[in-house]
Parts: sequence; structure tokens; C-alpha cells
Amino acid sequence: MRTAIIDPFAGISGDMTLGSLVDLIGSSAWLEELPSKLAVPEVGVRIARPTRCSLSAIKVDFDVPAPETRHGHDHGHGRSVGELKAMVQRSPLSTSVKQRASEAFGLIGEAEGRIHGVSPDQVHLHEVGALDALLDVVGVLAGFEHLAVETVYNLPVAIGNGWVDTAHGKLPVPAPATTILLEGISIRDAGPVVGEATTPTGAALLRVLSQGRPPDSWRISASGWGAGERDPGGYPNALRVILAEEAPEAGMVDILVTDIDDLNPEYIDPLRESLFAAGALDCAVWSTQGKKGRVSLRIEVLVTPSAAESVTEALFRHSTTAGIRRSPAVRSTLKRHEHTVIVNGAGEVRVKVLEGPGGTRIKPEYSDVVDLAAETGIPAMDIARMAQRAAEIILEKKGYKFL
Repeated sequence: MRTAIIDPFAGISGDMTLGSLVDLIGSSAWLEELPSKLAVPEVGVRIARPTRCSLSAIKVDFDVPAPETRHGHDHGHGRSVGELKAMVQRSPLSTSVKQRASEAFGLIGEAEGRIHGVSPDQVHLHEVGALDALLDVVGVLAGFEHLAVETVYNLPVAIGNGWVDTAHGKLPVPAPATTILLEGISIRDAGPVVGEATTPTGAALLRVLSQGRPPDSWRISASGWGAGERDPGGYPNALRVILAEEAPEAGMVDILVTDIDDLNPEYIDPLRESLFAAGALDCAVWSTQGKKGRVSLRIEVLVTPSAAESVTEALFRHSTTAGIRRSPAVRSTLKRHEHTVIVNGAGEVRVKVLEGPGGTRIKPEYSDVVDLAAETGIPAMDIARMAQRAAEIILEKKGYKFL
């Protein structure tokens, strides 16, 4: 599963997020097509690569004509949130992008509406700002879709400090609408960040896209940088978006242990299944001798710290234990990744590739081997052997050495 992690260490805005996505994708053609898809073909797209505190990043700007140069509609008072949502729905964008864009504008409308006492769809944004917001929101959602990202997380967001100039005068940072949109999102210490670091559009995108804090452990596969408008010099006013793969086998873990002497062993398998469904990384069961000479079962479960509570609850619910011991540990693992191979033209088998200090080891996924053996009638050990050899052939061409 492809995962993205938004790192708003200097805040987040729509254009910063767009820049990081253009950087990751490596082209801007997909973004330059958006104005026409949203029926505003007169809007131009400019891509630049400035530096922010010596850090190279992509800057995205939209050239929106002044309202008086546009024809067919009086835009002097801007566009309402309802109009922007209608423009999105009329576009040929994917259903997912349309739904999330409408949700983002709904959140912006609700926040501004609460402040100004109007209904969300009647909230008006001035013409240039409205089209900027429209292209920012739709562009970011389309960019993540282009990257085939399935899940987005975020690190704590910087909000900045000081005051911001608005049409209603100077307001403290974060501005009132941004404050509402940031409800429920983790905030980080501002550090050196000055001024308005997070905009309403950036906050709304976090609300729509992110599942919250990242997993406890993950590996970086790529990263992209988007430049903010200002270049304060003392820190990089930029946003980083990281493409990552979850690595639940590595890092800090908790160990849950219990001894049970009154559970029918027939129910161990359903118990193990419930623990894995709750987030367990591994589960070991063995016989011990308990109090008064009774034969007991020791159950030891490995979990990430974030899954410890849910796995503990499952262990209480699906066993007869009255108490569970929990202790932290560090889990050191080999770097690993997964390949899928075709076995004998019959079906797919996933194989784990473990990169050790002495070479590479390959291990076919047991469940895939058993399932394919049942489908084909080929013995499971033969399926495993053929899957291993198929993986070795592929990896040898890439320079892997095997133990």
C-alpha cells in the first residue's frame, strides 16, 4: 500500500502542497490541464524552483486574470463556496477527487460561516482567492491520485505566530477560520516559524486527506519539497511530502504476556486470529507449568505501541485471562520488501526478501503457498520451491546475492 506523510514543519498551504507533489511526480503536465477541466482555461500555471534557506523546492503559482477582464458573469463580489463546489461537480474529474474537494470546500464554508454568521454555501471568496483555492484543493487531490497514494498521514503542523492582514483588519495567527479547521489536528511548537504558516486551505486539506499520526515505523521511498511564498532566510519555508512504506516489523514494540490454565486449547486459533485482526505483529503460544502443578498456556504477543490497547482488549475479550503483563522492547529486524511471482503459470505467490549482512534470503508467503496448492493440487512444498526459484531469477538480474 502506497503511503504519503505530510510534514508541515513550517506550516502548510495549498500551493506548498502542490509544489511538493509536482516535485514527487517529476512533471507538471497533469496540473497544467486542470484549469481547462474546471472551465477556467484563462488561468495560467507557473512552475519555478526557488530556494528556501538554500533548500531547492518547487513553487506553484496560478495567473488569474483580474475580474474585469473576464466575460459572461459579474465576479466583482467573488464566488461563493457553493459555486466552487458546483464547478468541481461539473468537471470530468474522478468521483473520489470530486467528493473530497466538495468536503474540503464544505469545511472551509462551515468555518467561515461560523465566524461571519452565514450559511456555508453562501460564504464568498474574492475572485482571485476563490480560483486559487479551487485549483489548490483540486490540484492537491488530483496529485495524490496521480501518485496512487492510498493513505495519507501527517506530522504535527506549525501554525506560526504574530498577526495576519485580512479584509477585516489584523487578526492573530492562526486566523479564526484556520483555528476552526485545525480542530483535532496535532500542533507543533512554532520554533523559528514566523507569520501565518498554515492557511485555511492547507488546514482543510489536512482534515480531508490525513488519517492522523503516521504508523510507529516506516521507511522513506521518496520525498518532494514545495516552496512557500516567503523566504525568511532563517528557516526553510517549505513543505515536505514523503512517500513511504509501512514497516511494522521494525522499531519500538510492546510485549503482552499472560498465562492461562482454563482455556480449551481448541480455541487458541480463534484467539490468535482475533489478536492479529486487532493489530498484533506476532503471537507465540507454548505450554508451561502454573500454580499447584497445573499445566498452563503462555501467550506472548508482539505489538506496536499504538496497537497495544486494542490488542489488550482483544486478548481479554477472546480468552479467559484475568491479567496481562506489558513491557516495552526494541525490535531489530533485517531490511525487507516483498515481491510477487508467478508460479508455473498457475497463480501468484508473494515472497519476502530479507537483506542480511551475509546476503539475501527469500521466504514464500505461507498463506499464498497453501492457497495455490489447494487450487492446483500441486504439493505445497513444490509451490514454495518454485516460488523461491522464480524470485531468485528475478533478483539475480538486479544484482542480489543469496545465502
